Amino acid sequence: MADAAQAPESSDMIRYPAMGRPRDSRRDQAILDATLSLLTEAGYEQLSMEAVAGRSEVAKTTIYRRYRDKAALVAAAVRHRSPATPAQPAGKSLREDLLSLVKWLARSIAEQEVGLLGALFAGMRNDARLAQEMRQILRRDETAMTDGLLRQAAEPLAPGAAALFAEVAPAVILHRIVVAGKPCDAAFVAHLVDDILLPLMRNT
Repeated sequence: MADAAQAPESSDMIRYPAMGRPRDSRRDQAILDATLSLLTEAGYEQLSMEAVAGRSEVAKTTIYRRYRDKAALVAAAVRHRSPATPAQPAGKSLREDLLSLVKWLARSIAEQEVGLLGALFAGMRNDARLAQEMRQILRRDETAMTDGLLRQAAEPLAPGAAALFAEVAPAVILHRIVVAGKPCDAAFVAHLVDDILLPLMRNT
């Protein structure tokens, strides 16, 4: 009679390694929401992991398991909040494609709280890690905005047209909203496209 200890286990006796507890998406959402809220209220310098833990009702150790430091936490919150990518341009007219893209960009910027933008800009000046994280996000967003425009352009574009758009359009829109305190209405969007962007981006 064969030794029972050497007999192969039946299929219903196979033991699989225990799986870890799945990550709770509700905790992730609570952490990121609390981070953005506190960042807007108090600024980057005053933001702390302890405050985020208290506001989100999540243990500080749980936050540190997800994010190595404050800069990583803030960057994750900004990524989570980032607007959807713009619709792909039709490529029939450079002007029409630019109008569509600028309208989307203006709406995306206008939806951000001024306090949040100010906190991020101040934090980037004083924290090299945050500046590095935010520049990665900005480069990603710039690529999402301009790749389709470059591929589908209905006419030749000037060298560096994508970089020109990424530098000029957000800066003008931010000035309009934050400094001038005015809306980016249809007349302003047309002005930005016709009088600034088209002359810069056309290869003429």
